[in-house]
Order: sequence, then structure tokens, then C-alpha cells
Amino acid sequence: MDRLSNTVRPYAWGSTTAIPELLGIAPTGEPQAEMWMGAHPGAPSRLTRAAGTGEAGPEQPLTDVIAADPERELGRATVEKFGPRLPFLLKLLAAGAPLSLQVHPDLAQAKQGYEDEERRSVPIDAPHRTYKDANHKPELICALTPFAGLCGFRRPTEAAEAMAALGVDSLKPYVDLLGAHPEEAALREVLTAILSADPTEMAETVNLAAAAAERLGGAHAPYARIAHHFPGDPGVIAAMLLNYVELQPGEALFLGAGVPHAYLDGLGVEIMANSDNVLRCGLTPKHIDVPELLRIVRFEATDPGVLRPEASPSGEELYETPVDEFRLSRFDLSPGAAPVDLTRGTPQILLCTGGAPKAGELGLTPGASVFVPAGEEVEVSGTGTLFCATVVA
Repeated sequence: MDRLSNTVRPYAWGSTTAIPELLGIAPTGEPQAEMWMGAHPGAPSRLTRAAGTGEAGPEQPLTDVIAADPERELGRATVEKFGPRLPFLLKLLAAGAPLSLQVHPDLAQAKQGYEDEERRSVPIDAPHRTYKDANHKPELICALTPFAGLCGFRRPTEAAEAMAALGVDSLKPYVDLLGAHPEEAALREVLTAILSADPTEMAETVNLAAAAAERLGGAHAPYARIAHHFPGDPGVIAAMLLNYVELQPGEALFLGAGVPHAYLDGLGVEIMANSDNVLRCGLTPKHIDVPELLRIVRFEATDPGVLRPEASPSGEELYETPVDEFRLSRFDLSPGAAPVDLTRGTPQILLCTGGAPKAGELGLTPGASVFVPAGEEVEVSGTGTLFCATVVA
């Protein structure tokens, strides 16, 4: 197995302290939003693999290691199912401010959208480009600290009550629409109206709503906090259509295709299919493709579905999801316990989030990670918490 060196992305919404505290290093004062572990071409992990002589070779990207011998690194079953690439990306995510309100396409929508933009010769790095690849992007976030987010539409009646309580006259048309139509039509019409509103008028509505939410507090307090970061943004009103969720450490959320969501605050372990496809619908200065967004969003009220894993006899705590590109589980290793055999026929990334466990002979500290090629024998032992990311192949 190979110890990984990983890139931390300095997105503006990132916490300045959460990742440094986990790693046990001094903050730089700059946002540290995500630490990427995997073989994403944008920031692949790096490793130093021993040469045949036993001496350490030069540091190289995990992308190059996999490309040199996909079946050895990923296993034949993974390559046959997903192609010669690691199909997931593992992250530490530290939100100090809200991320953009967003949604991801399903696999068919991603392929269609990517092919369409390729056919129209939209540059891959153009700010108005929506589909960076032809893959879907289901994802799972597991809280390491108390973690707040928005996930899926709530019932239109609940959204209407929340908006009406603010007492803002310009919100009344949305309140009326939410109560006048069946669920799907109501949610679609209101989100369309919010995103299509005159920007100046919407900014005034948002500011009035934010002030009212600040006065009311309680269940309205999150919207005041969101508006503090994004004054005048229509996403503040769109956020009131969604379920507000607070996760406790160890709890998780799965975000499937078409489900609008946004992470607001906290530190977590995130895993996703290896894709960059994001359609934004607010809380961002970036491009919003309203027609395409409305085509992708699933306009149905849903329960956020907080996941709480149960331990197997081996001590593995699995977060069940309906996708095969990734499988995330957790091990809380106790003093004196027998080592746990994690040898599998699929590639793995092991991430330590607490304590001082060992993977084979490699000692780990919080934030440290290793790549385990398919079929390589590995036991974990010692004391601490480890996350195991792999695939279903």
C-alpha cells in the first residue's frame, strides 16, 4: 500500500481552521475547503512507491500509477465495470460558509448534456459550460463535527408557512403558488419564478426576508445566516423550499441525482462519483443555466434520509447507498482488539480521522490516508477511527 500526499483546495467558502485542526497543523489564515484523495485529474493524490530495489522512487500522481497498470491497481472486476480509472473521489470537506445551492444530473442526462456541449464546441473551461464530463455525481457526506445542510424539497405547505411567517409582501405570490397547485407543479413554478425574477426586486425581497428571519430566529435563523454570506441572492429564498438538516458526528446524507442541496457549515468526509457536473441554482456568483437546471431537478418533496450505520461482526460500519461507484464504511478501533483484515479485490483508500491506528506497518495520524491496490493484503489495528472507501464491483 502507499501513503498518499493530498492537495487542499482553497475555495472561498472553506473553513480556515477545521482541516488544520484535524491535521494538527497551524492555520494559514486562508480558507482550506477540501482535501482531495483519489485520482481526479484536477488534483490527483501523489505517492512514492518503492522501486524493485526497495528504495523509494520519485513521487508520482495516482492517475499515472493507475494508467500504467489499471488491472493491477484497480482489479479486473473494477476495470471491466468502470473502465481503467478510479471511479470515486474521497474528500475532507470543511464548510465555513454555505456552498452553492446545486443539483447533479443522472448518468443519461450527463451523457446527453456533455455530448451536446461538445457538439456545440463549448470550451471545457468556459464559465457557461455546464457538463465537464459524461458521468453522474451521486455523493455521500458523513459528519465529523456537527454539520448543517439543505437537502431535497420539503412539502410545499411547510415552505409556504415558513415564507408567510416572515411577513414580506413580495413573498406572498410564492406563498399563494405553493398552496394552489399539486406538489410537483407548485415547487417547479415557485423555483422558476424565484430564478427568473428581476434581480433588483429580488435583492430587495431577500434583504427584507433576511431581516425578518433575523428577528424571528429559531427555525428561520439559518436563512438569516445564509443571507449574511449572500446578500440579495435569490438562492436565499430558494433555500426556504428545502429541508434544513443538522447532522451529528457519524451521521450521513446521500445526495442522488436531481436532488437540490447545499452544505452550510461543518467538517465531514465526502465521497462521490468521479465527476465535475454541477448545476447551480443560487448562493453563487457563477453561471446559472435556468432552463437546464429545471430539466434536471426532481420536483418532489423528500425526507432527507439521515443515514446511521450499524456495525457488522467485524466492526465495520457501512453507509448503505444505491450506487456502485463508491462504498464508504467506518471502523472505530479499540485498544487491545484483534486486527481487522481489509484485504479486498477492489481498490481502497483508507483515511484516518482520529487516534493513531495502523494500516499494515504504516502508522497513521488524523488526516493521513493510504491507497491499497486491489487484492493487496492489509490489516488495520491499533486505536482510532478509519474510513474505508472502495467500489462495488
